[in-house]
Amino acid sequence: MANQYLKKIIAQSPEDLHIISACCSEGKVNIKDVKYLASNNIFLVSIARFSKEEENKNKIINSIIKFEFINSSKSKNIDQNNPNLLLELLTIDIFKKGENFEINMLFSENKIITLSAEVIEVTLEDQKFANDKTN
Repeated sequence: MANQYLKKIIAQSPEDLHIISACCSEGKVNIKDVKYLASNNIFLVSIARFSKEEENKNKIINSIIKFEFINSSKSKNIDQNNPNLLLELLTIDIFKKGENFEINMLFSENKIITLSAEVIEVTLEDQKFANDKTN
């Protein structure tokens, strides 16, 4: 496979976060690959997403979404005791709530993860192509 480049997108504003949201919509997330590191104020999501920014839109890329400066995390309609639960990400929304930002990851079937953050610092980093055995 020639000229495959892995991407890294950094979001520090609501507009930047919309780009990450567009890249990750329709991506699949296994609930066991969602981690909140409260002592480090980091929230991590491993996602298998379609490569919407390339010609071959059916190519699947394994990526990590890293949210930093997270004060709290809560979920709605998600059974966290089911390690095989597969979620489909629809969008990531952001709202200003007082001095903080509220970041909502909206999944299919009305499943939601809400993060509270002091500032917007989100990174989407591609790890490897799903069908690539070399990475």
